[in-house]
Amino acid sequence: MSAAWIILGCAIIAGLFFFYVCGDASHFDEKGHPLPGDVFGTLYQGGYVIPIVITLLLTVLTLSVERLFAMSRASGKGKVAQFVINANKKLEEGDIEGVEKLCDEQKGSVANILKAGLVRYRDVESIDDLTNVEKAGLIQKEIDEATTLELPYLEKNLNIIAAISSLGTLFGLFGTVLGMIRSFAAMGNEGAPDSTALAVGISEALMNTAMGIGTGAVAIITYTYFSGRVQSITDAVDEVGFAIGQAFVKTHGGITK
Repeated sequence: MSAAWIILGCAIIAGLFFFYVCGDASHFDEKGHPLPGDVFGTLYQGGYVIPIVITLLLTVLTLSVERLFAMSRASGKGKVAQFVINANKKLEEGDIEGVEKLCDEQKGSVANILKAGLVRYRDVESIDDLTNVEKAGLIQKEIDEATTLELPYLEKNLNIIAAISSLGTLFGLFGTVLGMIRSFAAMGNEGAPDSTALAVGISEALMNTAMGIGTGAVAIITYTYFSGRVQSITDAVDEVGFAIGQAFVKTHGGITK
């Protein structure tokens, strides 16, 4: 599903939650103040920036679940590190059919990229006018091209999560400023300050601060986690790509044709 539709869906859910759940009359007393200890009523007092921050938070959580499934598919059926070890071992032995069998069993991005390299491996064996080092370079080029095709799938939506890590905090600060403006306006009245308006302003400021910082923190954590997983898959691809090139040169005798 497109990220735009996910954001729109999260915005609708956040709006419904804010106005119909947090804004329900059961969370307030007769004067319109939140009941003591009522989280929903207090959240509603945070003002209209709160549903925007909730939208960002829901978007991060939704995209994180989507990326979790995507990374699981990209990793394949077994552990990537163990697959790389087994593949390297068979490449050193010159067992290309064994490596292909491992790729069929493993599946996932690393296995797909390695299998593309193995197809090229067989193709270059029939070329007579290149040295084995040049043939190994063609295999590496095929690995690089296959990696280029896989990376967009692995990195999809991570840029949105990265953007929300900043936007969540910024919107939280924006709501905080609005709440402080309301508080100072209440204190600026002649005579005794309007304690209710002052309390509402402070509550709005604090709720926006908490929600903004929380959303930014969740976005940073998820972005760091998934970026690390993408990097680990990329490192695995680099390792098997180097190994298959070395295996070709070793099996076919150095720089000879």
